[in-house]
Amino acid sequence: MKPDSFIIVAIDGGAASGKSSTARALSERLGLMHVNTGAHYRTLTHALLKAGADPACPDTIPSLLESLTVETRLQGASAQLAVNDCIPKDSEIRSPEVNAAVSLIAAIPQVREFLFQYQRNQAQLARQENYPGLVMEGRDIGSVIFPDADFCFFLHVDAATRAARRAKEGLTDSIAERDKLDSSRKTAPLKCPKHAVKVNTGPHSLKAVVDLICEHIDSSHD
Repeated sequence: MKPDSFIIVAIDGGAASGKSSTARALSERLGLMHVNTGAHYRTLTHALLKAGADPACPDTIPSLLESLTVETRLQGASAQLAVNDCIPKDSEIRSPEVNAAVSLIAAIPQVREFLFQYQRNQAQLARQENYPGLVMEGRDIGSVIFPDADFCFFLHVDAATRAARRAKEGLTDSIAERDKLDSSRKTAPLKCPKHAVKVNTGPHSLKAVVDLICEHIDSSHD
């Protein structure tokens, strides 16, 4: 990258497609600020459940959002979401309760609206913190949050590999069910943006995937 350039890299994909590992590794390789929006929705889901939210009654959730405040705390190059001055442990946002509710809560339009501007503002924060760019991962980054991102990638892999990765993480949710919920929601559904570069993470090591992405970025700056 040129010394004076600032880039936004969007990485989308379904559950266990390799988004987080790839985004973190790319952040380290290029010195970019890293934002995991999947963790945003897990953190918000955790906070809403603590506030008494019932995922089966979505109409009751918008009013609970009014009691929540959000801010960013940097941990290394990773931008963490704090809700009501609290960042929950990773084990808490990956609990069975959060895992079962996150797709249902993330499908609520008011929840996505609640985080939309916050997520877009992460680019401004990255500039303020003197990062050369931002890599943001999720399910609607290239389609909704940053449709004009400098680089957009969509990661995919076969179902068996995804299930094995999920099991290794200690998560027992159904990949197929998560995909169905995320892809069928009316607001910001999971989809591959038309301009995205598709990357099959199955046959490649993490390093090879990051190498491929970096080569694409480098070639675009030649």
